[in-house]
Amino acid sequence: MPLASMKLKDLVRKLRACKTAQEERDFINKECALIRTAFKESDSENHSRNVAKLLYIHLLGYPAHFGQLECLKLIASPRYTDKRIGYLGAMLLLDERQDVHIMITNSMKNDINHQSQYVQSLALCALGTIGSQEMSRDLAQEVEGLLKAPNTYIRKKATLCAVRILKKVPELMEMFVPSTRSLLAEKNHGVLLGAVTLIEEMCSANSDSIPHFRKFVPNLIRILKNLIMSSFSPEHDVGGVCDPFLQVQILRVLRSLAIGDRETSDALNDVLAQVATNTDSNKNAGQAILYETVLTIMSINSESGLRVLGVNILGRFLLSSDRNIRYIALNTLLFTVKVDYNAVQRHRATVLDCLKETDISIRRRALELSFALINEGNVRVMVKEILVFLQTAEPEFKSYITANVISTAEKFAPDKRWHVDTVLNVLVSAGSYIRDDLVADIVRLISSTKELQPYAVYKLYQALKRDSTHTSLVKVSTWCVGEFADLLLQRNLEEEEVEEVTEDEIVNLLECLLHTPGIPQRSGDYIINALMKLTTRLSSTILPRIQAIIKKYKTSLNVELQQRAVEYDTIAVKHTALKSGLLERMPPMKVPEAGKVANGPVEGEDSKDTNSEQKVQQFKLDQPEKLPAQEASLLDLLDDTPIETPPTILTAPATSSESSNLLDLLGDITTSAAPSVSQPLSSGGGGAALLDLMGSSQPNDVGSSPSDSSVPSTTAFEKNGLRIVFSYQKDPSVPNKCIITATSTNFTQFPMTDYLFQVAVPKSFQMQLLSPSGNIIPPNATGTVTQCIEIVQTQNNPLRMRIRLSYSVNGTPALEQAEVNSFPSQLM
Repeated sequence: MPLASMKLKDLVRKLRACKTAQEERDFINKECALIRTAFKESDSENHSRNVAKLLYIHLLGYPAHFGQLECLKLIASPRYTDKRIGYLGAMLLLDERQDVHIMITNSMKNDINHQSQYVQSLALCALGTIGSQEMSRDLAQEVEGLLKAPNTYIRKKATLCAVRILKKVPELMEMFVPSTRSLLAEKNHGVLLGAVTLIEEMCSANSDSIPHFRKFVPNLIRILKNLIMSSFSPEHDVGGVCDPFLQVQILRVLRSLAIGDRETSDALNDVLAQVATNTDSNKNAGQAILYETVLTIMSINSESGLRVLGVNILGRFLLSSDRNIRYIALNTLLFTVKVDYNAVQRHRATVLDCLKETDISIRRRALELSFALINEGNVRVMVKEILVFLQTAEPEFKSYITANVISTAEKFAPDKRWHVDTVLNVLVSAGSYIRDDLVADIVRLISSTKELQPYAVYKLYQALKRDSTHTSLVKVSTWCVGEFADLLLQRNLEEEEVEEVTEDEIVNLLECLLHTPGIPQRSGDYIINALMKLTTRLSSTILPRIQAIIKKYKTSLNVELQQRAVEYDTIAVKHTALKSGLLERMPPMKVPEAGKVANGPVEGEDSKDTNSEQKVQQFKLDQPEKLPAQEASLLDLLDDTPIETPPTILTAPATSSESSNLLDLLGDITTSAAPSVSQPLSSGGGGAALLDLMGSSQPNDVGSSPSDSSVPSTTAFEKNGLRIVFSYQKDPSVPNKCIITATSTNFTQFPMTDYLFQVAVPKSFQMQLLSPSGNIIPPNATGTVTQCIEIVQTQNNPLRMRIRLSYSVNGTPALEQAEVNSFPSQLM
């Protein structure tokens, strides 16, 4: 027998006998050549066999596109065996993106109207798989007619085709709406499943149809109750559950119909309770039904007892041995905690146990839920467990944990001593993962808590002696040692057994830190500041040694250390009268009065307001996408196309070289970038600015002057929680000059770090962008960053401006750009 007539099973057997990949490829190439030859010779006897072999080769991943037209020929054949292979090949080799599939529309229309139900089912299956918009429009009338066919098998296929048609052409919905009532009256589960799916698709395609389908709620409830109470049926039984697929689909439709409607929600309370209590949760099919039941309960206006029942189901899921079930439970509880906080709170212990799970995705969701459950009543227990988890957590978790623990301690601390202990514990455990803006918050906390300053500085001093590898710990500890060294020497901790600390030990520790590799580059400015402050905190006998250490760094290769050492040595030698005033203890830093936003009420309190505006912080660890290089530049200012560019996620904040490398913008643009800020400055409270006691430069203070009241302020940019307001000031002596003060405010719950504001204007204007007041915008509108733009008009042209913003929120860099054309007419 020639190889071209090889049967499919022989082809499969020989392919499996190939010992190497090369041998398999050679055999496939030889067989494909023979199949091509048979197609050219119009071998009608073995036509369907050759197409079947080609489909198997396609399933192995080899190219088989040359068989597309042969499938069309088989579809047009009058023989059922040929049509079966032809339609199968069309569903595998064709899709709606290829124009070839349109050629089968006429054959499919003829087969839909065929007398044989099997031929009709082949055409309906193909339409439901590869139907495009054009094909759906052409065949919708035939499918609508088959919805009334006497054969239930055909009605089921036609219903699924109707779902496909609605997805492709939603405006054809009115054609199928009248048939839904009769389809719901069917007893065949296949037809019912298709009908419910069709109704769900109609509701999602057009929300105006929901009131019409609410009339079918009693019918859907009746069908669902029959499924729950029905006896064993081998035809529909899956794991001891009667037709779970139909039950899940009915629950989804009922959820869509009941959202926002009190009457429908009340009608569902009884049947939802029956489903929740009568479904076996030990089988996967039962768990799927219970999961949909819980989602329905939490999405509609259900009774409080029913919500508690739903949360208890999720609690049972948390105890499952299946990790997928536990993950689903944690995910759903994150949504549920906003609906019924107290009910979720009862499963707090189980959630904390999930932090010990080996699966990282479960630990991540458990961590998010743990923070969402913290309130004033359980903050001690919850934070203690989270800090235990912090010791062994993956590095990608630690930054999230430290930021949220510090934020949680500030909101819900039962007393100042616990607050300080918690923050110190975080510093010691994961100080390298604490953001710079949180370092400023910790310093502000110690500065404003006078009664605990001796305790805090002693604990930090001891922690620094044990471990100096954490950058944030070094910064906070050296700042406190320099600021409160006199308290460290007093040993006035009554409840603590403290070791005696001498002046030499303090100086030795700071000098040792300066000699430790890596520390001077990261924290040298803090250490040299602390040494200088010690000249006014310690006795005069230790001063020569401190001055000798400072002088040593006047020739340091570290520019920051060298500059500070030169300045401090000059103060010590030439300006001794000013030293005590310059280095006196800083006044307590004010803590921003941001009201406590509880996750929920303490257990036992009235829970009437628990169904409220709880916000669960989402933990995003996904890798950001890279921004194409051309999108990092400002757009052409002269282009009249409006900007609607969404925020772009970057892999890292733009460097200074990248920020200054803006496009020339058709040679008609003057661009400017803000000067960099050496130390993070926060205008909301001033904590970070006070850390740099003897900074070599100060932010430009032009923006502190009041704006011209004759020129109203305007909002230049507002998106994703960031608002930039322009206020204007004119110089009467120079009528063509104005000063624009850009005030940036952050309304999100996370600080915006590495903030960079850039501006481009036409060359008919001269522009100077002055230094900003900082590069960190505090969260929740507790502070602002201001920056001044001096503009001089050289030609009589309207002012246009293109701004570019880059910043990081919760560790995720972002880039925004916008065009500002609406300036006050009296400005220029």
